[in-house]
Amino acid sequence: MLVDKDIKNDMTKWEVTDHVLGLKSSIIREILKFSSQPGVISFAGGLPAAELFPIETMKKIADDVLTKYGKEALQYTITKGIIPLRELLAKRATSQGITSTQDNILITSGSQQGIELVARAFIEPNDYILTEDPTYVGALQAFNYYQTKYATIEMDSDGMIIEDVEKKINEYHPKFIYTISNFQNPTGITMSLSRRNKLIEIAAKYNLPVIDDNPYGDIRFSGEALPSLKSIGGDSVIDLRTFSKTLAPGFRIGWINGPADMINIFEKVKQCTDLHTSTFGQYMVCEFLSQGLLEPHIEIIKKDYLVKRNTMINALKEYFPEGIKWTEPDGGLFLWVELPEHMSSKDLLQKAVEMKVAYVYGSPFFPNGKGENTLRMNFSTASKEDIVEGVKRLAKLFKENM
Repeated sequence: MLVDKDIKNDMTKWEVTDHVLGLKSSIIREILKFSSQPGVISFAGGLPAAELFPIETMKKIADDVLTKYGKEALQYTITKGIIPLRELLAKRATSQGITSTQDNILITSGSQQGIELVARAFIEPNDYILTEDPTYVGALQAFNYYQTKYATIEMDSDGMIIEDVEKKINEYHPKFIYTISNFQNPTGITMSLSRRNKLIEIAAKYNLPVIDDNPYGDIRFSGEALPSLKSIGGDSVIDLRTFSKTLAPGFRIGWINGPADMINIFEKVKQCTDLHTSTFGQYMVCEFLSQGLLEPHIEIIKKDYLVKRNTMINALKEYFPEGIKWTEPDGGLFLWVELPEHMSSKDLLQKAVEMKVAYVYGSPFFPNGKGENTLRMNFSTASKEDIVEGVKRLAKLFKENM
């Protein structure tokens, strides 16, 4: 059918809301467009190592799922998610010190949807939330859609500086506290046990929910394991998890573990978005778990990432010029680099890409601005050889611009 030219022109004048027009594209997705060019060594993405995806196992599991649950696996399902998967997740959480039943679990389309559901349920325009500074840029995108304002807490090597939390709560009256307590994105920092306990204590005092975005908690490859915020705070904590980092992101299977009455609210909110998460994907993941394959697979990931992290840190120590600092995470996918204050990682990115290496510049991770001299580097996807070569290229770039 032909469309009248004037009608086509009118389409460009449709009135969408001002806050939608003000939305910014994900800086990480934008950088990936050119960092994926041939020959570019990319430290930019938050991608797990694709060579570790259990593809052959998944071929067999797909057949098992279709044989055992064919009609159910290809049909609509309930919004909270299939009961067998929720039961397995509740059992696993309980074994980790988080007493749970299936009523505490809502299956989401990745943990990103969990963040969005939280935002949709809690935030009204101009509400404040309390976050780490810096914090996950994808969460900021979700929160910004609802016209959020931010009370930010700076971090040190032990995570959120707790001494500032109560002051900011009294000043800004936030709706909730959003944190990434384990191997934080973007810094790789893990909140210490004493600060976890203190954060839960303060949140309880002011009856504030704590949203613990925890996609990396299972990927600890060094250091001492710490109890999760959820295991410490119980129903005062809403725990967001995902299989994107421990199995494969293509399934888009995440989950929320929270108080049963709050899960019922999230269920209604989710019904407004996608009705339910992929039924087939849920059955695939459920079968992987029920066959006892998840924990051995996580061990494979941890061994690989430990080698890659060590490779990157050793290369930074050998090649980066003095005056540059970085974190040394005990897990996750990222480390955080701080250049001298006069340098701009954003301005240098184009030069880096011309040298066939890419990273994510740090300023978009700061809710209220700053961080021009910071950047995030991913160590999970590149080979050991590419990690060393990529660090050499960045070292040359930074030396020339110091």
